[in-house]
Amino acid sequence: MKKILTALLIVTITSTQAQVKKVLFLGNSYTSVNNLPALVKDIALSFGDTLFIDQYTPGGKQLNQHAADPTTLSKIASQNWDHVVLQEQSQKPSFSPGQVATDVYPYAEIICDSIKANYSCSEPVFYMTWGRKNGDASNCASYPPICTYEGMQQRLRESYLEMSADNNATTSPIGVAWKNVRDSFPSIELYTGDESHPSIYGSYLAACVFYATLYQKSPIGSTFVPVGIGTADGFYLQTVASYTVLDSMPLWRINANKPVADFNFSANPANGNVAFTNTSSNDLTYQWSFGDGNSSTSENPNHTYTGSNNTYAVELIVYAIDSCFSDTITQTVNITVTSLNELNKEKKLTIYPNPATDFIDLKIDFQYTDISIIDVTGKTIKQVDTASKIEVSNLTPGVYFIKVIGKNNTIIKKLVKR
Repeated sequence: MKKILTALLIVTITSTQAQVKKVLFLGNSYTSVNNLPALVKDIALSFGDTLFIDQYTPGGKQLNQHAADPTTLSKIASQNWDHVVLQEQSQKPSFSPGQVATDVYPYAEIICDSIKANYSCSEPVFYMTWGRKNGDASNCASYPPICTYEGMQQRLRESYLEMSADNNATTSPIGVAWKNVRDSFPSIELYTGDESHPSIYGSYLAACVFYATLYQKSPIGSTFVPVGIGTADGFYLQTVASYTVLDSMPLWRINANKPVADFNFSANPANGNVAFTNTSSNDLTYQWSFGDGNSSTSENPNHTYTGSNNTYAVELIVYAIDSCFSDTITQTVNITVTSLNELNKEKKLTIYPNPATDFIDLKIDFQYTDISIIDVTGKTIKQVDTASKIEVSNLTPGVYFIKVIGKNNTIIKKLVKR
C-alpha cells in the first residue's frame, strides 16, 4: 500500500500554570529603592506564581565592584539561580561606546562567567535602566549625546542590548517601558525629586517589566498595586510593561538560548520512505520517535515505514548545548499528501485591519472548524462562528492571538488591539 504523509502541527501557547523561580538581584539603589525585588515577588504571587529572591544592592555599586566583591560572589554561589539580574551604575552604560567597552563590558562578562560557573543553567538578565529626567548634566560637556533624556536613554538601550548579546543573556527592557510611559502617560511621575531615582510608580513599572521578562506572562490584571498608586495608573503601567516585553521578546533575547523544535519531511509514496529535515533553532542533540516503535538520534534521519498502519505520530525532542532546556514537537502522519510543504500550501490566515480598534475581518484560505481569540497568557477569551466583522472593541488594548483550527492544520497569528 502506498503511504503518503502529512503533518498536523500541535501549537503550544504560553502556559498559564503556576511557576516557581529563584532570582538574585545584583545592583545598587535603582534596585533597592522601594524594594523592587519584593514588588516583583508580590506581582508574581498575585498570579499564583512563586518567586524566591535575594539581593545585594548597595548604593552606587558598579559592576566592576560587584565582579570582585566577596559578598557578590558568595550570593551567586549560594543557590542554583534561575536568573541573576545585573544592574550597572545608572550613568556608566550611557557614556561613549569606547568608554563603555573599557569600563563596563569586561566586568559584565566576568560576572556572567561567575554565574555560569556556579550553575550552567542560570540565565543572566541585564536590567536596562532609564535616562535621567533631563539628561546627564554632570557629564554633558564631555559627551553631548547624553545632554538630553532621549540621548541618554538611547545610549543605555544600546549598551544593555550589546551586553546581553555578548554574554548570551536576556535584557529586561525597563528603560524602554519607561520611555513608553513618558510618551503615552506624561502625567505619571516616574522619578523622585532628584530626577534620577524611581518613584513608586517607576519601581512598579520596573517590577511589571521584570515579571513579564522572567515569567513570559502579562502583568495586566495583577491585583497587587502598591499603596499610593491609583487603580487606573496601575493598569496603565501593567499594560505598558506587557506590550514592551511580550510584543518584542526576540529583541530582548527572552528564551534566546532555549531550543525551538521544528522539522519538515518529504515522503516517497511508493515505498513509505520518509526523509526528515531538522529545522529547529538553538538545538544540539536530537531524539526522534517515528511513531512505529523506531527512533533515531540523527539530525536529519531517513525512515521507512513498513507496517500496515497509515497514521504515525512523529515526535522530535531537541536539547540545548548545556542540556538545561529542551523542546518537543509532534507531527501526526497520515495518508493525505507527500510533504508538510504541500499540506500547508495556500493554507493562509490574514487579519485586517491589524492593529485593530473595533472590528476585524479574517481571510482564511482553508477549511476550518473553530476560531478563537487568545490573550498573551494563553487563555481563550472569545470564540466566534464567522470570519467576518468580528467585534474586538470590548477587548482591552494589547496583544492577542487569533487561533484558527482547520481539518489538517492549526494557524495562530498575532492581533494588536489599539
